[in-house]
Amino acid sequence: MDDITWEEPFCGEGASSFRLGTDAAGNAYVAIAGAEDAALTDSREALRRMILDIKAGKADHLL
Repeated sequence: MDDITWEEPFCGEGASSFRLGTDAAGNAYVAIAGAEDAALTDSREALRRMILDIKAGKADHLL
C-alpha cells in the first residue's frame, strides 16, 4: 500500500481518526489513522457515492 495518497485524518473529540486515500489505479481506501495497513478498499466511485450519501443525510440515524 505504498502508492496510496492519504488525506489528513478526520478526527472527532475522544474518537478515532479516520483517513481517506486514493491510488493511481482508481482505488479508494478508508482506514483508522495509524492502522492504514488494514484499510478497507473499494473503487473511487464507491467512495464518491458514500460521501454524497452521507452529505445527503442518509447516515444521520447513526449519529
